[in-house]
Amino acid sequence: MNAINELSFETAYAELESIISKLESGELPLEESVTLFERGRQLSDHCQTLLDKAELRVNQLSGDGKIEAIN
Repeated sequence: MNAINELSFETAYAELESIISKLESGELPLEESVTLFERGRQLSDHCQTLLDKAELRVNQLSGDGKIEAIN
């Protein structure tokens, strides 16, 4: 497994979807389910952080499409 903070949003989201599918199957041993749940939670947090950063950049765009510096 890759370090979460190095993953792109798309890669992290795809891995999160895969984990959700595995957990929903109900066929995993308890320990593996807990480990996957923990990884999924970290991926979810990472995706949210990336989305928040993207939203901030969009909100910083000026009328002419340039990013304005926040002081």
